[in-house]
Amino acid sequence: MRKVLKYIIERTYKPVLERYLSKTRWYTYKGISLEIPPGVFHPRFFFSTKFLMNYISHKKLNRQSVLELGAGSGLISIYAARLGAFVTATDINPVAVTYLKKNMASNGVAGTVLQSDLFANLPKKKYNLIVLNPPYYKKDPLSFSDYAWFCGENGEYFQHLFAGLSGYIHHYSAVFMVLCDGCDMEMIRLEAGKRSFRMVCVDTAKAFLEKHYIFEVQQLPCIN
Repeated sequence: MRKVLKYIIERTYKPVLERYLSKTRWYTYKGISLEIPPGVFHPRFFFSTKFLMNYISHKKLNRQSVLELGAGSGLISIYAARLGAFVTATDINPVAVTYLKKNMASNGVAGTVLQSDLFANLPKKKYNLIVLNPPYYKKDPLSFSDYAWFCGENGEYFQHLFAGLSGYIHHYSAVFMVLCDGCDMEMIRLEAGKRSFRMVCVDTAKAFLEKHYIFEVQQLPCIN
C-alpha cells in the first residue's frame, strides 16, 4: 500500500511541486524569513530540515562554534546564530551560497558562509557542533542542484564525509545527521565504520510516508 501511495504522489504531487519551485519563493518558519531560488533545497516541503533544527534547539548553542554542511537556504544556520552560536555554513552550490549570505543579512545574523564540497575549501578548525541534512539517494549528481539529493552511485558523499570529519571535531564535539528510511542506511553505517565512527539513533519521527532518524555520529576510541 505504501509503495502504491508513493507511486501516486510521484505522478501527481511531484510535477506540481516542481513547477512551484521553478521560481524564487519566500518561506517563513519560526520567525526566520528565507528567500529560496530554484535549485536550492526548500524546507517547506521536506520534513528533515525542520526536524533537525528542532532537535538541536534543545542543545546549548550560545557561544558554541557550529558548522552546517550543505546549509541550503540557511534555516538551521540562521536559527543557531539567533541562539548565539558562532556559525559557519557551507554549500557546494554557488546559488545557495549567494542566498545564504542574503538570508543571513536579511535576518540580522552574522556567520561565515563558504562554497565548499564538504571539507574541500574549509579551513581546519575544531567545532563544538556539526549538523547536516545530507544527500542520500544513490545516483551521480549532474548539476549543482543535484548535490542536494544525490550522494553518488556508490555513496561517495559519505566516503568523503567520514574521511574528513575527524579533522573538524574534538573530544567533546557533537555531530548530528538526519536521514530517512528511503536511504541505504547499511551503506552509510559501513562507510562510518571504515573511518572509526558509529551512528547512534537519538530521535525518530514519521512524516507522511517516510520515517526520519537523527543520528549522533560518534568517533570510536583508538585502540593501540
